[in-house]
Amino acid sequence: MLELIHSIVNSEEHIDLHQFLHQLRWQNKSYLLRNDILDAFNDYCKSLQKPESFRNTSKVSKLIYHTQEIILENETCCLVVRPKIGHQQIFHIAEDLQVEPMSVQELLDLRDRLVNRFHPNEGGIFEVDFHPFYDYSPVIRDFKNIGKGVQFLNHYLSSKLQESQQLQEKLFKFLSLHNYNGTQLLINQHIQNHQQLSPQIKLALDFLNSYSPTTPYTEFRFELQDKGFEAGWGNTAGRIQESLELLDGLIDSPDHQTLETFLSRIPMIFHIVLVSLHGWFGQEGVLGRPDTGGQVVYVLDQAKNLEQQLKEDITLAGLDILNMQPKVIILSRLIPNNDGTRCNQRLEKVYGTKNVWILRVPFREFNRKLTQNWISRFEIWPYLETYTIDAEKELSAEFNGKPDLVIGNYSDGNLVAFLLARRLKITQCNVAHALEKSKYLFSNLYWQDLEDKYHFSLQYTADLIAMNAANFIISSTYQEIIGTPESAGQYESYKCFTMPELYHVVDGIELFSPKFNLVPPGVNESYFFPYTKTDERFYSECDRLENLLFNLEDPNLVYGKLDNPNKQPIFSMGRLDRIKNLTGLAECFGKSEELQERCNLILVAGKLRIEDSADHEEASEIEKLYRIIEQYNLHGKIRWLGVRLSKSDSGETYRLIADRQGLFVQPALFEAFGLTVLEAMISGLPTFATQFGGPSEIIQNGINGFYINPTRLEEMAQVILEFVNKCDHNPDYWLRVSQQAIDRVLKNYTWKIHTARLLSLARIYGFWNYTSKENLQDLYRYLETIFHLVFKPRAQKLLAQHIQR
Repeated sequence: MLELIHSIVNSEEHIDLHQFLHQLRWQNKSYLLRNDILDAFNDYCKSLQKPESFRNTSKVSKLIYHTQEIILENETCCLVVRPKIGHQQIFHIAEDLQVEPMSVQELLDLRDRLVNRFHPNEGGIFEVDFHPFYDYSPVIRDFKNIGKGVQFLNHYLSSKLQESQQLQEKLFKFLSLHNYNGTQLLINQHIQNHQQLSPQIKLALDFLNSYSPTTPYTEFRFELQDKGFEAGWGNTAGRIQESLELLDGLIDSPDHQTLETFLSRIPMIFHIVLVSLHGWFGQEGVLGRPDTGGQVVYVLDQAKNLEQQLKEDITLAGLDILNMQPKVIILSRLIPNNDGTRCNQRLEKVYGTKNVWILRVPFREFNRKLTQNWISRFEIWPYLETYTIDAEKELSAEFNGKPDLVIGNYSDGNLVAFLLARRLKITQCNVAHALEKSKYLFSNLYWQDLEDKYHFSLQYTADLIAMNAANFIISSTYQEIIGTPESAGQYESYKCFTMPELYHVVDGIELFSPKFNLVPPGVNESYFFPYTKTDERFYSECDRLENLLFNLEDPNLVYGKLDNPNKQPIFSMGRLDRIKNLTGLAECFGKSEELQERCNLILVAGKLRIEDSADHEEASEIEKLYRIIEQYNLHGKIRWLGVRLSKSDSGETYRLIADRQGLFVQPALFEAFGLTVLEAMISGLPTFATQFGGPSEIIQNGINGFYINPTRLEEMAQVILEFVNKCDHNPDYWLRVSQQAIDRVLKNYTWKIHTARLLSLARIYGFWNYTSKENLQDLYRYLETIFHLVFKPRAQKLLAQHIQR
């Protein structure tokens, strides 16, 4: 990019660059992000009547396209340029267009100056830099392979196996350490070292050749034990032979595919804990409450399917003979004042499972007025360390030992997963769901102004600790990690940032680390399935739900009566918070008279009254929605349902909207993934979803759904209207988009695919963790230092405030 800037400066286009930067200074805005920059450049081109070729193909336009930030200071400016995904360059441009590269430290100092938080005469500031700790691990080179970490890792490990006797010895020891409740698995004392392993494998393979591939393991179990092999290789002669041949191949001529297939078979995961702390965690009566939405659905569905997959794996490994029972525990918070939910129950069995449980552990009672009740996700940080200590004891009692894998969810759950993994010495997996830093623009820069409400200093520190500690991270989308050519990813936003007067993050995360893997969730097909599957639908509930959606007059449940209930329904469902942006959809509807003439707007959105909400953001959105309805006179055209629907009711609601050839809109300002998008699509609803975040990877625009920009309401209305008009002119168009949406989900987003992949990753990274653990100790010590010297003092300060409330 420096070469491009020099070529601009040395050409006639230097006049345009100079004039454009000069024009920016007149805007009274010191900090511009990419959308601001592009809008300003378009305005510049219009004002000077620049030709289309200049806007699209000039050198200046190329520079502007790749510029993520412009910071103006006095007569100079700083350009933060992203020439390609995962890479950032910083340039200082003077008034006379002299250009110099800037360091990350200089950029962070500049950002501090911008908010008057730069104090060089008072000493330095703590710099957080994780780069040295990734020197020990392999790093992906091509950004296209980010999110495919396990493939890269398998290539790396197989090459090391080929050249390193030490790693082969570690593989032998790794296989030798596995047991279940004291019963040895895989390899016994008859094989003492890796040199003895290969001859014994060949001996066992010769022995197995005398049996039919379908012969049960129990018929020759003791003969295999005499050769050094215990249960765990397979349930039949054929399956055991396959497993041993894979291991034999790894010893003689290792390759990445053999390594992945072999490690994925190792019986080493039997007990799993999923950590989901904030909000209300339950199986019914919780969705739509503050901080309670898609994550609850995700974790419950994941837990059920993990148990099923573990059962299948145990059977295939031949471990049924040990009466082995997998166990999955969802670790959440016990809330004594349960508000009609089951969140005050310590232990709750998950419906439709044999051994999946919700284990709720309370926060310690530092102030009963707070800890007896729901606490906002932004406020729970002071309780997490002591919670972890208490949870470890509860988990130990439930598992009669320790779990094999801990999976964190969201910032709070990931921090607890880190603390548990360190205490128990087990594999840690992270699921971000949504990193708040990318949702709240400039929140790190102005953290001090926001601290009383959001406590971002704690959350962002917790994120840094947890994401660097995790053995592997699963992401629902590629852009969650690394973004798009136009915008940075959620994890990428942690690469370099300032928390003025607290610390500078010089290098917050290695985006090219093989720890990142794409594993999108599935959709629960027991509740969410196509509207055309008439034999599976809950017709006993249809009349009740249809009345609720379109006709019922009950001020306790519904606001708004439709003048014409037969108009095409525009439907949306979600929490009333600023990011979910249901109020934005209502305003979009209000601004378009044509949409109001053609359609009704139906919102399922939790609560109707401000006084019923304990969440300040939800209360604000409730007030805003009423204001929009009045401002645009939407009476007779909108229905707002203040209800929480069960899963079965939610599924049938989507299908009832599809029966009327309606459509679903997901208008979030940002959505990390979008489970409601999957639910709507598999139900057969043409779906319009935010272009910011995960839905843009689920939907193929114009084929099985549509992108919308929720920040441009008139444009959003026009996209919906174009679809409605096409349906009027071609009745088959709605049917075609509907079927393509169904096909898209069934092919790519099932829980069977998700859980098989997740368990495969857990085993492979478990082996990687075992072989490289001595290289990670420095990193863990660094993380613990940040926890104790940065996070913990701030958490204790917040706790002191809580005690006084």
